[in-house]
Amino acid sequence: MQIAKIQSQLQALRNNRLFESTVIAVILFSAMVIGAKTYDMPPSLLSLIGVLDVVITLFFLAELSIRFIGDTERNQFFHKGWNLFDTLIVAISLIPIEDSELALVGRLIRIFRVLRMVSVVPELRILLNSLLKALPQLGYVILLMFIIFYIYAAVGATFFAPINTELWGDISIAMLTLFRVMTFEDWTDVMYETMAVYPFSWLYYLTFIFLTTFAFLNMVIGIVVNVMENEHADAKAAQAEADGQLSLNDLSRQISELKALVQTQQQPQQEKIEH
Repeated sequence: MQIAKIQSQLQALRNNRLFESTVIAVILFSAMVIGAKTYDMPPSLLSLIGVLDVVITLFFLAELSIRFIGDTERNQFFHKGWNLFDTLIVAISLIPIEDSELALVGRLIRIFRVLRMVSVVPELRILLNSLLKALPQLGYVILLMFIIFYIYAAVGATFFAPINTELWGDISIAMLTLFRVMTFEDWTDVMYETMAVYPFSWLYYLTFIFLTTFAFLNMVIGIVVNVMENEHADAKAAQAEADGQLSLNDLSRQISELKALVQTQQQPQQEKIEH
């Protein structure tokens, strides 16, 4: 009974908005501490930053313990990727390797603590999950875009190489030039240079920009937005199911407490009757 009560309290604390905001603030402060180490500072300030780093690590350890103990399915806690990532980051941060040969590894691990923001903020998790789930569909769009790039690069290298070998010398350089054109990085300078020799070469650039920047990139955005909407719907359904399960667990716990209370009250009466 006492363990269930503690677990319920920790679960309420974990879902508390103030607690979540505090964790986010500590993660942001941790990022600032990591950034501060890149500046030249006096030894006293570096010592203070080292103490703050230890305090932040202990806070993350306490926060992770609260999440683990307050989880209703602790046996499934480490089956979730973000929980495993958080545990790994915190565990490595606890290892004292600052004065060893692995100091660089320790600093890199502490840099990745900023990624814990994704595991804490549900919206960021949904965004990242949407991007990962959209990769299979995006793969075909990227493949088609590569084909368009390759064809246009071959045409550009064939016709424009004598004009400027630095931009059109071979197909690989031509593809980099086309990427510059797609991102609108001084692309008009490239176009005007070839138009001096081929006046109608503007058709080459405009059709390429239309296919890549306007068509394919909008397809990428559409796929990501569609997957993100599905992820939001799944998250809402999972939250509704979790709330229903939580209410059922609370009801079961209250019934158990009432049964125990009734039994404790009935026991003295039975003893009186027996006497």
